[in-house]
Amino acid sequence: MVTTQLKPSNHPLAEAIHRIETGQALLKDSKENVLEVVGILKSYGVVLDAYSNNLIYIADNQFLVLFPFFKYFNGDVTFSRLLKHWWHDRINYEYAEYCMKAMFWHGGGQLDAYVDSPEFLAVVEKVVQAKFKGNLFMMSLHKAFPDFLPEQMRMMAYYSGLGQFWRIMADMFLSLSDRYDGGEIKTIPDVVQHILDGLVADAGTPITYQVKVKGQTYDVIPKEANLTFLMDTAVPYVEAVFFRGTPFPGTISYNAQAYQIPYDQGMFTYGALYADPLPVGGAGIPPTLLMQDMRHFLPEYLHQFYRQSFRQEEDLLVQICETFQKSMFCVTTAAIKGLAPYPMDTTDLMQQKANRAYLEKWMNRFLTSRILDVNQ
Repeated sequence: MVTTQLKPSNHPLAEAIHRIETGQALLKDSKENVLEVVGILKSYGVVLDAYSNNLIYIADNQFLVLFPFFKYFNGDVTFSRLLKHWWHDRINYEYAEYCMKAMFWHGGGQLDAYVDSPEFLAVVEKVVQAKFKGNLFMMSLHKAFPDFLPEQMRMMAYYSGLGQFWRIMADMFLSLSDRYDGGEIKTIPDVVQHILDGLVADAGTPITYQVKVKGQTYDVIPKEANLTFLMDTAVPYVEAVFFRGTPFPGTISYNAQAYQIPYDQGMFTYGALYADPLPVGGAGIPPTLLMQDMRHFLPEYLHQFYRQSFRQEEDLLVQICETFQKSMFCVTTAAIKGLAPYPMDTTDLMQQKANRAYLEKWMNRFLTSRILDVNQ
């Protein structure tokens, strides 16, 4: 086995490449970065727990409901909750739907392929026939527009898939916080390793989806479809939400003649790793909803860290967004390491070259991201 080391990379983001090759992360290691990342992921874990529960509730109970007015109530509709909802004293579940729709639109993975398969459509047809048996209006609608209700069920599959993905991620982030409180997590590489271990441990967890109509259960996505957590939800999620995203209304023109939106979805760079934190708080900016949610669950040590900044809490949402981006670069590092062709500590020259080419391909996508900003 050859043990010769590679020469330093000439890539513009060579420093980041070398950090990953030497066991570090896209985010530089420092005591402050560890405090910020763990603290924000604890808050994010609490929020994801709520998002996950609601997405799965919608998928299981609001499927084929044309006007789901109370979908954010998780089945507990009371006058006091309705008042809080109108007053906006609640979790912003709209952001969860934004992420779901981004995944649904960008596609990727076998979940995207399965919801177009004959097997999926055959089960959906059974669900439609069972749910609307005797309903002349809905059956006429289904006959006139045969793709309408199946498309609704495709979206429900993504509600469920994202909900199951976030269920695992929420537990992963909350256990990270527990380990940090216990003194086990001390560095950014420790954070990345914890996430990587979690991704590997749950990589093969099945993604399934069942609905119940009049006492009969239908396997919309059966276990036999062989959809799994890592490749069919985690990887498409990173692609759709971390990298591509969708253009934020109010900040860019949707007019095709203005040419402000790339003609190819693959060229989109509106994801979490690229977003400018300064517009956070503005109308029509989806991440604002997430930052608002996370501010309510910040651990006190992170809240105190923000109070020591120049503007203290006047720009709290911006500070949260910047910290969140740091954490997402750690999650992305874990994903990159997990999907690498060979272990990063390999001493085989050919394997090192393959890893280097793999990393440089990733770094090409980071050229216009916030990677330099979060490492200042």
